[in-house]
Amino acid sequence: MTSDFQKLNRGLQMIAELIPAKSRVLDLGCGDGSLLYVLKKEKNVQGWGVDISYENVISCIQKGIPVFQGDIESGLKDFRNDLYDFVIISQTLQEIRALESLLIEALRIGKKVIVTFPNFGYFNNRMQLFFSGTSPVSSNLPFTWYKSPNVHFFTNRDFRVYCRANQIEILREIPYCEGSWFCRRIAQSLPNLFAQHNLAVIQKK
Repeated sequence: MTSDFQKLNRGLQMIAELIPAKSRVLDLGCGDGSLLYVLKKEKNVQGWGVDISYENVISCIQKGIPVFQGDIESGLKDFRNDLYDFVIISQTLQEIRALESLLIEALRIGKKVIVTFPNFGYFNNRMQLFFSGTSPVSSNLPFTWYKSPNVHFFTNRDFRVYCRANQIEILREIPYCEGSWFCRRIAQSLPNLFAQHNLAVIQKK
């Protein structure tokens, strides 16, 4: 893989590895377009992004990525069903107030949806809350409670329960850490306790 791929964080690298060549991809909350740039360069993917930030939109344009500026919570109704092979929601789901509406729309316009999110059940978060009695600040929750963009606090297990209750099929689940080999290995064994983040590929049942 190229140096551009190596610059992506672990979660984005795993997403890039999962998407087949020449897929049609929509990245919701695409940031500066780095993932779509790599997918286009490495796999000839047809990629589009949506982001509310003007600076991120400019960055995408500079990378040659088609992008829409808008609010992903309310701006998907004009997209037709199954328009994309994959819809990506990376590290954004926990920040969305209308989480259920966004998932419904993403599953409507995408044949498959890839989500990544921080695992609020990660043992370091539990330990901080238990021993200090304060909201945790950690590698996967880097914000103090009063500056955090997060509005939903859920674990890997919470997400599985939600999917079962709402007729959403989890095709693949990859709990992961950003740290050492040992961290990555133990995250696979006890994901709800030791995974910092989770990646799930989902579709409608």
